[in-house]
Amino acid sequence: MAKAKAAKKSVGSVKVQPLGDRVVIERDESEKVTAGGIVLPDSAKDKPTRGTVVSVGNGRLLDDGTRGVMQVKKGDHVLFHTYAGESFKLGDQDLILMREEDILAVLG
Repeated sequence: MAKAKAAKKSVGSVKVQPLGDRVVIERDESEKVTAGGIVLPDSAKDKPTRGTVVSVGNGRLLDDGTRGVMQVKKGDHVLFHTYAGESFKLGDQDLILMREEDILAVLG
């Protein structure tokens, strides 16, 4: 019985820490209705190329052994390539793991 309680606590506390110059991003929801008022089914929606940074690595390892400074930080709203990174699911969240260089811009 004690093992079941411990398992429940650990499921909610799972966190992802990317390595090197990698970033974890939560993709924004795609539009459900077009500007003209047409409702789109899930199969017709494009994957959004915008998202929010959930976690960042500690920087790329440079030739001199130091770490490069990351240009994005947790909470930044970013624009990225459509097919950039690897998608994975953590709990009920759909996340993307990608290199910092695949991020095109930080949106203000």
